[in-house]
Amino acid sequence: MNPDATPFDRLGGEPGVRTLVDRFYDLMDLEPAYAGIRALHPTDLQGSRDKLFWFLCGWLGGPDLYIQRFGHPRLRARHLPYAIGLSERDQWMACMMQAMQEQQLDESLAQRLAESFFGTADWMRNKGG
Repeated sequence: MNPDATPFDRLGGEPGVRTLVDRFYDLMDLEPAYAGIRALHPTDLQGSRDKLFWFLCGWLGGPDLYIQRFGHPRLRARHLPYAIGLSERDQWMACMMQAMQEQQLDESLAQRLAESFFGTADWMRNKGG
């Protein structure tokens, strides 16, 4: 393993990120445990899938596809219209953890991503509880 490889590279580039994002949204659609966060999304998830894919590509060290399309992500500001508390954070994390586990990511990469995802998901909270 190249010690200088970015998480983007370690996931397999764009195809690997797309597979992770697609499984994340498939799980959100299928699993009752994620109904709370599913309800915050539009009926058609394609736009959400694309935006998370574009964002994660850059966030993980690959091309800044999201910034090229929309400018700075302004994650917290873009999510303020949605009530995000501990339950929503935890559902989002559980869904992403399940998607990563199903991708059989390298344990050190999965741990690093989980810590980073948690920090971001926790920062998105805008309501108590």
